Amino acid sequence: MSRAGVRRQKLSGAEALASLRSRASQRRGLVLKAILDDLEAHRDPEYRARIRDHFQMNVDNFLGVRTPKVRKIAAEHFRALRGEPFAEVRGHCEALLGSHVYECKLIAFDWSFRCRRSFQESDFKVFESWLSEYVDDWSDCDDLCTHSLGFLLLTFPASVHKLSPWVQDRNRWLRRAAAVSLIYGLRRGEFLQAACDIADGLLEDEDHLVQKAYAWMLKEASKQYPREIYAFLLGRRTTMVRSALRYAAEKLPAAERRQLLQ
Repeated sequence: MSRAGVRRQKLSGAEALASLRSRASQRRGLVLKAILDDLEAHRDPEYRARIRDHFQMNVDNFLGVRTPKVRKIAAEHFRALRGEPFAEVRGHCEALLGSHVYECKLIAFDWSFRCRRSFQESDFKVFESWLSEYVDDWSDCDDLCTHSLGFLLLTFPASVHKLSPWVQDRNRWLRRAAAVSLIYGLRRGEFLQAACDIADGLLEDEDHLVQKAYAWMLKEASKQYPREIYAFLLGRRTTMVRSALRYAAEKLPAAERRQLLQ
């Protein structure tokens, strides 16, 4: 084959790759539009207002679709992607996340969890980037962390140490995620020491949403490890924020709660 022929073959390959990327992008755009159309059809302005008033939330990016309906829409549209690994579905998830619409973010996190059996250890970085770039509310954070990220950590426990730097991060959602992402494993009897280490790192955090997060984590841990969590709390009861201590001790026996809170 002539050199010119080789050059033409390489160019054709590059063009084919560009065409594939373009079609993939177009497909993601069509999927996003179809989902947005479905969500728009189920907007509930009164529900949106109640959420705003009850949680004192900014609802600029919240359409007002009730969560069960969002989950149903997620399942319906995922049928076209069923069987594809997370590596393929990730692009659709990030198109949804890039809309910054709350309901679209719920669907993206739902889809990622549906692909959990194909997660790779390197996907930790993907979820870390989602927390940094797209999460802007406690409900977003908790949905991602108690499902996809939590499953990944349980599947690849060597990644748990990667949470440690988050406790000092300026991003409050990464600090919250450091605690909440361990809950999936704690409910299955894992990560006690990691939970105690993370709680110690967050103990003096002044952000109430971070305080609630590590207290929730400790409460979940106490269901599997009541003696260990009681001892942990007893040694820190004078330094923990009172509301966090009370929440963390919620599932302990009454006598132990009284001793911790006296």
